[in-house]
Amino acid sequence: MKHTLSVVALLAACPALADETRQMEAHEHGVAALNIAFDGETVAIEFMAPGADIVGFEYEAETEEDRAAVDEAVATLARPLDLFVLPDAAACSVTQASAELEGDIDHDHDHEHAADEGHGDHDHDHEHDEAAAHDHEHDHEHGEEHAEHDHEEGATHSEFHAEYTLTCGAPEALDQITFAYFDMFENARELEIQVITASGAQAFEVERDAPTLDLQGLF
Repeated sequence: MKHTLSVVALLAACPALADETRQMEAHEHGVAALNIAFDGETVAIEFMAPGADIVGFEYEAETEEDRAAVDEAVATLARPLDLFVLPDAAACSVTQASAELEGDIDHDHDHEHAADEGHGDHDHDHEHDEAAAHDHEHDHEHGEEHAEHDHEEGATHSEFHAEYTLTCGAPEALDQITFAYFDMFENARELEIQVITASGAQAFEVERDAPTLDLQGLF
């Protein structure tokens, strides 16, 4: 994903805020992260949310219905001004927008680790056949328990990630953001927001029942 004005780079320039970002990125259902950087007429936004918040599931999309839900969500997330409503007087327009679904599966790592352990010396393995047989019997007795654990470890954790760049003709009119995001995604409960301006950085929390962030006094 390309950056026009990298929010990530701006966060890296502020160590304290970067620490808060890492904590905020913990995978918590119902809670999404939003980083916003204001630089003159340019507004850069980075958004991250668990897959369950956006499409209602986190497993890999396999059915046509699941894939359609992901495609629709990506298309919706690619329209930032529909999600994060700015004052009309600010005259903001989108100059760049991108969204995608990211995920990781832990069981692949476990599989590779097991395969690496299998590359022992042939003669060495021959000398320890009895010990290996004992280990095999032990593994067989506890196979069901281990399989269940591996299944849990192998769960997929998906996350939607989007980045936007806006240009605002009258940035002085940016006095609030209204989050229509909550209306579009029923599983969304909270936004953890970090705002960077020329005067410094601040963190906020916006919840579904009070979906407006007051920006007055930040510039």
